[in-house]
Amino acid sequence: MSYKISVVVEFDENGFYAWCPELPGCQTQADTLDDVMKNIQEAAELYIETLPKKEWPSYLSTEILMFCLEVNV
Repeated sequence: MSYKISVVVEFDENGFYAWCPELPGCQTQADTLDDVMKNIQEAAELYIETLPKKEWPSYLSTEILMFCLEVNV
């Protein structure tokens, strides 16, 4: 069975950092976007596998919308 989860990816001069807001502590980093996406996929799957199945809905039923906002200051 598959579920959708939110992933936030940030990047700076040190590389890429990804984390899943629904899964506290589920995070990873890598030098490339491709690598960080592969890493977070694996991290999320392993994280979910450690949870009792009855808890899955409480972690996987949240939808999070993220976007960039331009502000004038």
